Amino acid sequence: MRVAFVGKGGSGKTTMSALFARYVASQGAPVVAIDADINQHLALVLGVEEPPEPLGAHLTEIKDHLRGDNPRIPSAAAMVKTTPPGRGSKLLSFEELASYEHGVTTAEGVRLMATGPFNEDDLGVACYHSKVGAVELLLNHLIDGQGEYVVVDMTAGSDSFASGLFTRFDLTLLVVEPTRQGVGVYRQYRDYAADFQVPLAVVGNKVHDPSDVDFLREHVGHHLLAWMEHSAAVRAMEQGRPLTLDDLEPGNADTLAMLLKHVDEQEKDWVRFGRQTAEFHLRNAHAWANDKTGVDLGAQIDPEFVYGP
Repeated sequence: MRVAFVGKGGSGKTTMSALFARYVASQGAPVVAIDADINQHLALVLGVEEPPEPLGAHLTEIKDHLRGDNPRIPSAAAMVKTTPPGRGSKLLSFEELASYEHGVTTAEGVRLMATGPFNEDDLGVACYHSKVGAVELLLNHLIDGQGEYVVVDMTAGSDSFASGLFTRFDLTLLVVEPTRQGVGVYRQYRDYAADFQVPLAVVGNKVHDPSDVDFLREHVGHHLLAWMEHSAAVRAMEQGRPLTLDDLEPGNADTLAMLLKHVDEQEKDWVRFGRQTAEFHLRNAHAWANDKTGVDLGAQIDPEFVYGP
């Protein structure tokens, strides 16, 4: 199951991504965490001192692997971030994704991958979504199922909508502080996602008292799933001190359990997944990718290909 954490910058979405991934691993389940934020902090919060090699630096290698023997994709140069799989493409099992060489495994068993930050050649000329494209391609070719978890720390705010990546998840969790700014980002994300059948839920964060919960209930309504109380243990972790899940306040530990239960209740919709993969590929092809590659990328869509196991 694929879970995205999104929210306003500073809302705590990276911390929530890390805590959720750690909780999933503590339950004995396999989990891959992917840092797809331009601010690469997930490794730090997961306690990894040496971050993994960035996926963005291996984009050509990833494309060559995924295109396999698909006759509709003659080269890596003909692939863009939205290129869909077809007959002959290399599909990834969860085990293959988890064993991908450009990753590291934390002491708690979380497999961490990262898009990587800007490098010196990118500054002033490149868009960060070219790096996030590696994640989109991997998720487009992934065949995962119940009991297997991919947790993605997304870019802040509504920047996720610059590609079709926001539709690649079984559940999107919006981390929302009980403030007008936090609620404003929630509303923007909700409105943008409304036409795409994206399952959404809100996790309140940095909640100090019942009035904060009342504020969230008033402004996000039925989307409010759970909330994290202000946590001295989390603040200590953010300041560099070690944290185990046992250090969490009981209410916050219960929130992580509730999130996992809600994720497990989601139904994987392979039909929607396939339809939206093709839709966003055509959008990108017509908007810029046909001109960039010099070919009609719409021809990469294989009408006979069936998504899912």
